[in-house]
Parts: sequence; structure tokens; C-alpha cells
Amino acid sequence: MFRLSLLLAAGALLPAAVCAQGMALAGKLEGDTYFSATGEFSLPLPVLRELGGTVSDTENVVTFSDRYSTHISIACFPQDALQRWELETRGLRDYLLYFFTDFVLADFDRRFPGSKVESARFVPELHNGALITYAELPGGSHFELKDGVLAGAPPRRVTAKRGTLLFVRNRQIYVLSTELAERATQRSTYESTPEKENALLTARLTELANRLVFPAPRPRTP
Repeated sequence: MFRLSLLLAAGALLPAAVCAQGMALAGKLEGDTYFSATGEFSLPLPVLRELGGTVSDTENVVTFSDRYSTHISIACFPQDALQRWELETRGLRDYLLYFFTDFVLADFDRRFPGSKVESARFVPELHNGALITYAELPGGSHFELKDGVLAGAPPRRVTAKRGTLLFVRNRQIYVLSTELAERATQRSTYESTPEKENALLTARLTELANRLVFPAPRPRTP
């Protein structure tokens, strides 16, 4: 049903405002604003070209990343009749947890075996109810350092920590995901607690969610 593997793609094919490698966007860029291919949302670019910022997308998923601290995916999928039924019968909080577990976490685990959810929290005041989850992905860092490559040794693998925020709007399920880059980029000097990591991911995801701009609702079809 949903091809969430695209959420995990490093992507990085387009420097923030310029096409590269002959690839074209499914959505579009106007100035410093990205518009999704489906027209369901837009947002100011969360990466800078000066820092190697890039954007790649498909019809339903866009990925923003740079070389230093940013790796963000935003997915927007229309809810079919089954998903609307799941929402109606489960209620919003349980539906979002079901969607994360059955689709997002399952895809993480296919790509990075051993992936697991650390914790989750429901935020009722954000977009009329949003779920934020925190997961650990063995070897799943976008910022993986290739230590030992020159010596012929395999690279050291990082267990990435990723925050994911889910909400429903206009019969679309939104999945926003970002990696806590500091775990990989700071390595031996990195010190934090799960609570501090979660607070930082929550702040970043909340800011990202609040930057999304939505068009006026369209008339619903049965």
C-alpha cells in the first residue's frame, strides 16, 4: 500500500535550488519554498545550499539533507477507505501508533534489522493531535563516518536515533522524520540522556511541522 522505504533514502540529488545530475523534482521550487507534487503542502527550505543542502522527492515523499546536521523526510499519503476505517475504529492516537508500527517502523527494520521504538508520546495540541516516536536504527545513520576505510577495515556503524512525527490532515497521513545527527557527527565526545535527546527531537519536529503550509481544504468525495 505505502512505499515508506523512500523515507529512508539519503536522496540528496538536488542542491537546494538547482537541479543536479540531470534529475528533476516531482514537486517544485519557487525561490526558497518547496511545493509538494500533490499540492498538499509547501514549506520554506530547511537546508542551505552553502552547507551542501540538497532536496530530492517522489510524488509522496521529499527528503532534505546536508553534510553536517540535517536529514529530514516528509511523507504525505492519501488515506484510502481502509485507512479511514482504521482511523474511525481505532481513534486518532491508536491509529497513529498503529500506522507507525505497521508501516514506518516495519520499514526501518527491513532496512536496518534490529530497529526498535524507544518511546512515543501523543501531542493533542499539535495539528489536532500528533504522535511523536523515538526509534533506534542500528547502522542507520545518514551521517555515517567511514572510519578505517583507508586501512581496508569496515566502517564503524552508528546506531542512529530518529524522531518521527505523524498526524492526519485533509484525509492525508503525514509522516515527518529526522535523525539526531549529533550521535554520528560528535562520536566519542557526544554525551546526552534519552530524555534530552527526545526533547531535542521533539523541538525540531514540532518546528518543522509548524512550518508546513496547507492549501484551503477541498470538498470531500465519499
